[in-house]
Amino acid sequence: MAKYLLLKHYRGAPAAVNDVPMDRWTPAEVTAHIQYMQDFATRLEGTGEFVDGQALAPDGMWVRSDGEGRPPVTDGPFAETKDLIAGWMIIDVDSQDRAVELAGELSAAPGAGGKPIHEWLEVRPFLAAPPTITE
Repeated sequence: MAKYLLLKHYRGAPAAVNDVPMDRWTPAEVTAHIQYMQDFATRLEGTGEFVDGQALAPDGMWVRSDGEGRPPVTDGPFAETKDLIAGWMIIDVDSQDRAVELAGELSAAPGAGGKPIHEWLEVRPFLAAPPTITE
C-alpha cells in the first residue's frame, strides 16, 4: 500500500470543465458538493483506502524563519493573489493507477448547476523512504 495526497486547488490549477467559482454556487449546490465528498470518503473508509481529508479556509499566509532570535516573517494574508488549496485527502492504495482512478472520480464532484466539475486534482505520492545520499 502507498499513500497519496489528493490536492483540490481552488486557484492555481488548470481550469475545470465546469469552472464556476464556488462563491457563485447556490447553497444547494454547495451542500451537494460537500455531500459528494463525504460519501466518497465514507466509501473509501469501507475499503480501507481513506486516511484523512479536510476542507481548508481561504485565509492563510506564508511563514518563514528570519534567523535565530528574530520573529518569523509572514507574507499575507493575500489569498486573492495566490494559489489557493481548497482541501486535501490522503488515500492509501495498492498502486498509482488506483490513486489516479480515485482522483478522477473525485474530480467529478458536482458543482454549479449540479453538473460535474471535472476539476484537475494534484496527485502526490508520499515519500516512501528517505533519499539515499552517495558521495
